[in-house]
Amino acid sequence: MVGPQPPHDAGTDAGDEFGHESDDSRYTVVTLLSALVPTALARRAVTVSLETDRDVYAPDDPVELTVEFRNRLPVPISIPTPRQRRWGWTVDGILEASDERRFTRDRPSTFRFGGGERKRLSVTWNGRFERAGEGTRRESILPDPGEYELRAFVATGDDRPRPSDSTTIRIERDTD
Repeated sequence: MVGPQPPHDAGTDAGDEFGHESDDSRYTVVTLLSALVPTALARRAVTVSLETDRDVYAPDDPVELTVEFRNRLPVPISIPTPRQRRWGWTVDGILEASDERRFTRDRPSTFRFGGGERKRLSVTWNGRFERAGEGTRRESILPDPGEYELRAFVATGDDRPRPSDSTTIRIERDTD
């Protein structure tokens, strides 16, 4: 006998941004265990680490970010997110270093982890802030020399996303 089936959403991708296949078409023991872990505990169980390839950059240098999410529990967990965005990164609080409008579905999603699972990915910031201009015009602005905080986070929808991690880089004038 088959138990109740969760709703299948044909509008979602077959995998996630980490290259993992998603099969929400049936309940499993793992799904059941995951449901027993309260959201507050699941959020505390996930750690986020953020590293850059260097600490100091020249203006217009690309910045390589490496983000790792890790479930410290030996059991699977799920962290609900209010939109399809499961995680994100900012430069001085500006999402993906751009003030352009983000088109993310308003449907809730879930950031799932197996017991002890690590998810690691790399992102490149082009070293510029993107600004929405009038109409379809965009501006690409070099940041002033100085320190900038980069942050990676789980997109829980909180004003201060948790869990998260941050690092500081310095942009210096060209010395040529």
